[in-house]
Amino acid sequence: MHRRVALLSAAAVAVAGALVPAASAQASSTTTGTTSGATSGLDRNPVGWAGADSASERRTVLSYWTPQRMLAAQPLDTPAVRRSGGSGPTQGTPWATRGASFTPAQGRSYAVRPVSAQRPAEVLQNSPGLRWTDGGAVIRTVGRVFFTTADGRNSACSGTAVTSANESVVMTAGHCVKLNGAAHRNWVFVPGFDNGRRPFGTWVATTLLTTQQWNANENINFDVAAAVVAPLQGRSLTDVVGGQGVAFNQPRRRQMFSFGYPAAAPFNGSRLIYCSGRSFDDTVQTRDLGLRCDMTGGSSGGPWFAGFDGSTGQGWLTSVNSFKYDFAPNFMFGPFFGNEAMAVYRAAQNVGAQ
Repeated sequence: MHRRVALLSAAAVAVAGALVPAASAQASSTTTGTTSGATSGLDRNPVGWAGADSASERRTVLSYWTPQRMLAAQPLDTPAVRRSGGSGPTQGTPWATRGASFTPAQGRSYAVRPVSAQRPAEVLQNSPGLRWTDGGAVIRTVGRVFFTTADGRNSACSGTAVTSANESVVMTAGHCVKLNGAAHRNWVFVPGFDNGRRPFGTWVATTLLTTQQWNANENINFDVAAAVVAPLQGRSLTDVVGGQGVAFNQPRRRQMFSFGYPAAAPFNGSRLIYCSGRSFDDTVQTRDLGLRCDMTGGSSGGPWFAGFDGSTGQGWLTSVNSFKYDFAPNFMFGPFFGNEAMAVYRAAQNVGAQ
């Protein structure tokens, strides 16, 4: 059996037709979350539980994450392989929240304007893993995620601030909120993390949600999660950093841009890295999307953008970094954003930020 290696360490939406447009910039003891079970009345019943849902808990989490602890955060162990199951992720109906310039169902590649003579379009569109130096919204909306696992290890992933009704949603991978049956705690998002600097602050999660399939048996096809973060100094997350659009049930095999903060060698988690190219279907063990990419552990949960514009740094989040096969370390795989991922997003944006 082929073995999958999750990208575990220290990541807006359209549905084949469902779109949430990118927003303009608006930018220690442990605490324990309690699983509350499936959220009712939503597509495919996402599962949610409390993070640091009181002011005193949030202060405790913020004081816990010292610069030293963040720098020392390590990739997680590889989760056990679980065969895929459930209904295929290619089914679903288009959904949109607000108008946007990107039309998701055309099935074409997207040209990206070069932003400098050193970054020609062909380099932007075909990269197995380079540092992102072209600025734009992506350097504010993508960041590192830090948390403590149930066995007390400090670890990190990547995540993305997305447009949402409560202006407080971060999309990431399921294993970045829960792994081996246990929820993570001390969960924070640091947008724009740059070599230890936190230019937009540290945002503490009050609510964490994932798909029913990941919660029940860690089905890799549904390795998707969302966090709702508390306001910081009276302002919401996307009011400070802006938000990327999100898309669900999109056509497959498109030009994609993947971002993250890989922390396992040869990377160290200090810089935003990107990969780009045309995605393909995993024909080995899952129904996920694949992309040529050299990113390592720590990039988990980082965004996959369709319709990404290199001059603005904005796109439509349609997947997240999830895993690699041990026999193909130069290829990344991410879950198809179908109805289940959409339910997680919808549930998250309806949570009141505290």
